Parts: sequence; structure tokens; C-alpha cells
Amino acid sequence: MTLILADSKEAQQAYALVTALQKRFVDKLDTLSKKFGADKKFKEVTWLRDAGLHGGGNRFEARDKKLFNTASVNVSQVHYDDKPEKNLKSATAISTIIHPANPHVPSVHIHISLTELRNAPSYWRIMADLNPAVAYEEDKTAFDKALQNLGSKNYTTGAEQGDKYFTIPALQRTRGISHFYLENYKTDNKQADADFAKNFGEGIIDTYIHIITNALQTRTEISKEALQQQLDYHTLYLFQVLTLDRGTTSGLLIHNQNDIGIMGSLPLHVNKALLLSWKSKMQNPQDELVQNIADAIADNGVIDTRTKEKLAKTVRTHYKKHPQALSMQASGNTIPNTVGNHQN
Repeated sequence: MTLILADSKEAQQAYALVTALQKRFVDKLDTLSKKFGADKKFKEVTWLRDAGLHGGGNRFEARDKKLFNTASVNVSQVHYDDKPEKNLKSATAISTIIHPANPHVPSVHIHISLTELRNAPSYWRIMADLNPAVAYEEDKTAFDKALQNLGSKNYTTGAEQGDKYFTIPALQRTRGISHFYLENYKTDNKQADADFAKNFGEGIIDTYIHIITNALQTRTEISKEALQQQLDYHTLYLFQVLTLDRGTTSGLLIHNQNDIGIMGSLPLHVNKALLLSWKSKMQNPQDELVQNIADAIADNGVIDTRTKEKLAKTVRTHYKKHPQALSMQASGNTIPNTVGNHQN
């Protein structure tokens, strides 16, 4: 069984783009592992959609537990070349989350994808957000500056949409401190759009590597208070991903062949008591979802592979039971019809 790529030239070029970004990021992270960690390279894990007929992907997972709490750099391509009745022709993406072990070193989330439709123009989704457990103004300044330079004329829209998407209404706060999100991005020049996605990805990867290299060199003292801040932040991250993140939910609803990969953004431990304390702040039926998420997690808050599988099933079951709750998830001004495009 092998991964079969999409037929279209545009999808193939997008796949080359995201795999190049993946290699760029993994190579730089491996270098940091050699310099600051246990010198253990990321390990590749592959998965196939329908035995490869409709694509699949790979992810590079961190094995250096000295440097990383958890980290995954995922690339995927799903297509329906043999199913012309579907509106979606192909979807190609890189999606990555890096959670460093040191609470003074910020996490990052980056997502860049091309969606190719049969009955409408193809478009890009471009996201990046900096997520510290312990915030440092110098990190935010560097990330904000990079977003402004890389986003160029799209910066204001991307920053506004990012702030909106990563707001957690029930807690009246945001996930992370610096955000950028473009949904349905396209112009009349497809090559220019691809170049924008490529340059943005390269630039934000390099910026993050610069930020965490500086942090690893200078922030070596770790207190119990900082570790508690990190545990609570990781709890917030899991809460936002599993109750609000539209991309995660869509991936789980479309198929069940990459649940561990989709759950790759989750940290290794959370504060279960803190998670449950947020249940009362949620509207029905999302309060039920929070309870079910907590029930899937052991009392010690460990998020291992088995727990990730249980959480994936929990989220999938919830939205199949309460499809109306999808309207309560995060969005920018444009809400993509991701699940519908795969079904129709």
C-alpha cells in the first residue's frame, strides 16, 4: 500500500511546498535537539487514507523528551480524483504544533493548506500563533513583527481574524498572544498566492526557531510556579482545541484513519480539575462535551496514545449527536464548508 498523490498539477505543487516546509522545520528542530537537548531526531510516522487510494500523509514526532513536551510536524494530502461527485478535489496541508518542555520557551502552531474545489476557485488557509505558558514581551514583539512583515498587505486582516478565531468566549480570553489567520485566501494570480504561502511558512518557521533558540540559551532556571503555569496553559490549549477548533473537529468528522495525528497537538499532561472547572461556563450542549472530555482523561491528567484515541472518539461522537453545536465553534469572518466538501 502506497500513498497516491492527487492528479492535478496545482495539488502536486502544493504538496511539494508543504513537504519542503516540513523538512525545513524538522531539520532546524533536530539541530536544536543536538545543541540543547538529548540529540534525538524527530521520527517519521505515516498514515494512508483508504489504503492510499485517497492520499494520506506523514508526521514527524519529537523523541527528545528533554527538549520537547510534545511536538509534531504533519503533512497530508487527501483527494477524490475517482469521485467526481464530491465538491472537494484535493486538500493539501502542513499543520504543526511544538510544545517545548521548558515553560519559559513558547509553543507555536502553524497551518498552511491549499483546498482545491471542483465548482469554485481553489484557496489557501494560512495560520500562525505564538502560545507561551509564561509570556515574554520580547517573544511577542519578534513574532508580531514577523507576522507584519510576512503578511504585508494581508497583515491587518490576518491579525484581526486570528484574534477572533483564537478567542475563548467562555473564559473571556484568547489562546496565545500573537495570531494570524487567513481563510479562503486567493487572488487572480495562483503562482503569487503559492509564493505568498511559501514565503510566509519559511519566514514564520525561521522566526520561531530564532525565538526559542534565544529562550533556550537564556531561560534555564525553572521554578515550580512556572511548571504550574505551563500545566494550566496546556489545559487551556487542550480545552480550546477540543471544544472550539474547527479544523480539529472537521478532521475527526471526515474520517477516523488519522486520529492520533489529528490529536498530535495535545500536550502530555493537563490539570483535570481546572478543565472540569470550566464546564459550568459552557453553554449546553458544550458543557456535556467538557464533561465527556474530562471523563476520557485519567485523574493524573496524562494524555497518552490511548487517551488521544478516546478523546478523538469523544469529540466525534459529540458532534454527530449534536451537529448544531458546530455553529458554536471558532471562526473568522468566513466559515469553511470543510466537512460538507468531503461529503458532497
